[in-house]
Amino acid sequence: MRAPFATKLSLLLALSFVAPTVLFGQTESYGSPLPVFEFHSGFWLNLHHTLYYQARQQRTPGAANVLSAANLTPAEQKAWDAAVGFYARTYAGKDLLVALDLVLIKNQLGDFETCEDLAGLKKKTCDAGLPKQLTDVLNAAAPVYRARLWKEHDNANRRWIAGVAPLVRRSGVELSHRLAEIYQTDWPQERIRVDVSAYSNSAGAYTTLDPLRVTVSSLDARNQGPEALEILFHEASHGISDNVQNAILRECRQRDKPIPRDLWHALLFYTTGEVIRPTIFTSEQAAPKKGYVPYAVREGLYKRGWENYLRVLTEYWQPYLDGNQTFDDAVAHMVSAL
Repeated sequence: MRAPFATKLSLLLALSFVAPTVLFGQTESYGSPLPVFEFHSGFWLNLHHTLYYQARQQRTPGAANVLSAANLTPAEQKAWDAAVGFYARTYAGKDLLVALDLVLIKNQLGDFETCEDLAGLKKKTCDAGLPKQLTDVLNAAAPVYRARLWKEHDNANRRWIAGVAPLVRRSGVELSHRLAEIYQTDWPQERIRVDVSAYSNSAGAYTTLDPLRVTVSSLDARNQGPEALEILFHEASHGISDNVQNAILRECRQRDKPIPRDLWHALLFYTTGEVIRPTIFTSEQAAPKKGYVPYAVREGLYKRGWENYLRVLTEYWQPYLDGNQTFDDAVAHMVSAL
């Protein structure tokens, strides 16, 4: 059985034991699907990602310990080390985005974010049904995390939410309509859950499907300021990209060509950056940010094997974005040119 979500209040943080939540969206005053994001800063999911992050860090000599300055008691240190060790043995070698067990764990921890424990010790409906060893590890590490890190992480998450919400409020409707139009589909009608966590994966954000959920790091330097808006809509676009992926696959089969790896993903980065570029602002009062550099350019993604993708996107996809080319022709030309 799933525990109910924390109370959701529009643009307010709901104060619960472990799961402050904020809902952002527009009212149903438009005829088309609207961007509705439901932001969560959940205790258990943050603990999970922190342990995963620390376990991965152990693979790098000299990497910082997230609790290195916390002056843990011997009992706290033992519980924390045991939890990190379990994650190092069990999950650190897996990808948060790809490994099915990690995707299911993440979703389950989000659904049970209001619970004080995950074994149903105080409330039967809080038995999350996770593997027993994982449940025991998380329950044992929870007091340490709550005492030493949670307040800091939760505050960072809340600041990130407070920073991006005005940007979504100002430009979100336009962006969602435009992206849905480009991908020739509908924007998701249900609220898109965004789990804000101090740590996420190596990319700083990732999206899982069925259900569509976005996880974004509030501490990652790549996700700060107005750039957070691009991250948010890029990740949300993963839920509406089927038409692009299917069109690329169809054109490759018709031409008996190998499917270009990650072309669809490069296209998502390119499209979100180009759509956001004219509308992004530095703050509520500021003028438009001139010379905004899209994420893929700023982080050098096109220099890591995507050089040809940038070429065909600029030459054939951009005319489609400008209204001078059809969707099918743009995809066909891109595939043909690779």
